[in-house]
Amino acid sequence: MTARGRYGRTAGVVAVAAALALSVSSCGLFGERGPAKIAAMGSLNAAATPLDGELSAANAALLDATSQGLVSYDGEGQIDTGLADRWTVTTDGRSYIFRLREAKWSNGRKVTAEDVAAILRSYLAPASRHVLKSDFPEVETIRAMTDTVIEIRLAVPQPAILELLAQPSMAIVSKGMGWGPMRARRIGRAVLLSPAPDPLADDPEAAEAAANDPASSIELVGTSPAGALARFKNGYADGVLGGRFSTLPYFVASNIGRSRLVVDPVPGLFGLSFVRAEGFLATDANRDALVRAIRRERLVEAFGLAEWQPQVTLRPALYARDGGPAPLVPVWAEYDAASRIAQAKRVVDAWRGAGREIEPLRIAVPDSPGGRILFAYVAADFAAIGVPSQRVKMASTADLRLIDEVAPNDDALWALRRLSCRRDTLCNRDAQNLIDQATRNIDLGQRAQQVSEAEAVLGRYAPFIPLATPLRWSVASQRLTGLRANGRAQHPLNHLIALPN
Repeated sequence: MTARGRYGRTAGVVAVAAALALSVSSCGLFGERGPAKIAAMGSLNAAATPLDGELSAANAALLDATSQGLVSYDGEGQIDTGLADRWTVTTDGRSYIFRLREAKWSNGRKVTAEDVAAILRSYLAPASRHVLKSDFPEVETIRAMTDTVIEIRLAVPQPAILELLAQPSMAIVSKGMGWGPMRARRIGRAVLLSPAPDPLADDPEAAEAAANDPASSIELVGTSPAGALARFKNGYADGVLGGRFSTLPYFVASNIGRSRLVVDPVPGLFGLSFVRAEGFLATDANRDALVRAIRRERLVEAFGLAEWQPQVTLRPALYARDGGPAPLVPVWAEYDAASRIAQAKRVVDAWRGAGREIEPLRIAVPDSPGGRILFAYVAADFAAIGVPSQRVKMASTADLRLIDEVAPNDDALWALRRLSCRRDTLCNRDAQNLIDQATRNIDLGQRAQQVSEAEAVLGRYAPFIPLATPLRWSVASQRLTGLRANGRAQHPLNHLIALPN
């Protein structure tokens, strides 16, 4: 089916705004023999650091290329080597010992284990703004054992810690300096990335010449979603990175062939978190009514993408593998949409029947075509049960705020931690106590039971309206043979093309 036929309904909603930004002509790709050209959504800052908080898609791609973590992801979303070329795990599962490869900072100084340990400790420090800081509760110590060996000691085993360490935000960057596997230099608004020469090469000049081969290079630019797709459409980019639900309508309006779209089947959280429990939102029953009222299938279908799926559980379904506890499906999921709406409306009517008003709920979603579509469908479902709402920007004071995050690892506790007692969530102490107990528990059977109990408590408390799986997408020309859909939504630049021998 063509992109136009597949996305017909959504295109009509955003045609005016997106078509103006994508008024481009069709032509072939340029530069097949030169550097591969990648347009990533968001600002590109050569001095970006994980300590600044959430990274744009462009900055994440840059850091992942020039300052890989101890380990990394390959093009299939599997754990690969990074700054560490070997690692071992002690029999008790509590110590991960990494042997660093020979590497140099961009100023020529050797990378040492103490450098790396200090950087990692800074990421997890109490005052850090690092986005994954709260996802390492098991870490006890990080220390350099020798000049080339680093140990991460855990209070309890965490089998999924390598997946966390491979995230682009765990890049090993020191005062703006990276170590590789690629090095960067500015060329206008873009950054040219080429392989870092092997510091152990017998012939340094030959290694330098090989690293400078244009066919081995990547030209990365950060730009707006519309600008990134326009570059691809006009042949000035071989690929686009960083797509989300909020920017999918731009792809719809671009009329780029559907075969070029790469959609990652990622687990995670996509839904509306209750930010405050006051007024109508003060009771569990009222919040639960809002959870029930959403017609998820209708909302997802509005975006016209078959790969995007509704989600009703607090935890992603993929965590059920490897013997872990399956996500708890709420009882209301057994009823059809009409029955759920009727149930929710009775709760709202009872509230109003007691003489209490409902102030319009402020719902924070991205100020983008996708965000506006999402709000329109959510607001219509709330209105159907008698609850008014208004859209506000993500940074504004809100009653509900969108969470759109890919699970960084396969820890069954990740989603529960994310939805409990954070700055943008409500806090149920009973659930949080169970989460803390499960975090400290080394007995896998007891841990699984505590995860399920915590999930059940949170489910009754209703702190979150799950809507769907997170949506992550890219666009790739035939040249980018390494840009493949994977369950981590990771597309490292050094794996996008097959490099010459």
